[in-house]
Amino acid sequence: MALRSTLRKSRQHRSARRIAEDADALRDRVMAIPTVGGASCVSVYASRPAEPGTGPLIQALHEHGVKVMIPLLGDGLQRGWAWYQGVDDLIERAPGRPPEPSGEFLPFETLTQADVVIVPALAVDTSGTRLGQGGGWYDRALPLASEGVPFIALTYDDEVFDAAESPLPRESHDIGVHAVVTPSAVRHLPA
Repeated sequence: MALRSTLRKSRQHRSARRIAEDADALRDRVMAIPTVGGASCVSVYASRPAEPGTGPLIQALHEHGVKVMIPLLGDGLQRGWAWYQGVDDLIERAPGRPPEPSGEFLPFETLTQADVVIVPALAVDTSGTRLGQGGGWYDRALPLASEGVPFIALTYDDEVFDAAESPLPRESHDIGVHAVVTPSAVRHLPA
């Protein structure tokens, strides 16, 4: 999809300093959301270098005693999760893959324990449509979350589109997000 390619290229032009500043802003905004503040377990993706940074958020959740569940590929590319145990625990197991915890592999269904699910996105529109990376990880995972659990996407400010003017493509299997957090704002959406 051409839009994915354009958005990925745009992210490559962000400086490391700007990415770090945005990661701190994302942490502060997400931690201020009441459902996150009251959560005992949160699922969060471990960000790659050009993605909206989740390192500060993951560490803040961990320091507040929240159990943090991070995606992990198991044997044969089996999808699952592992518990975050500290910043030194995250490792990049293969080039291009996001950092993963070294802990015990947990089955995909473990997502039912999450009170909040924070998902990556290349873009989100104001109807709650999320454009992911295209691999389908979260398209398969989100239906496993407990009913009523909020899905929150993280993007940069210029990656939020007005659905009336520039709607993102949405297929029948796509699950919308309830909020999008950018470095400058939190928007609640009609997933």
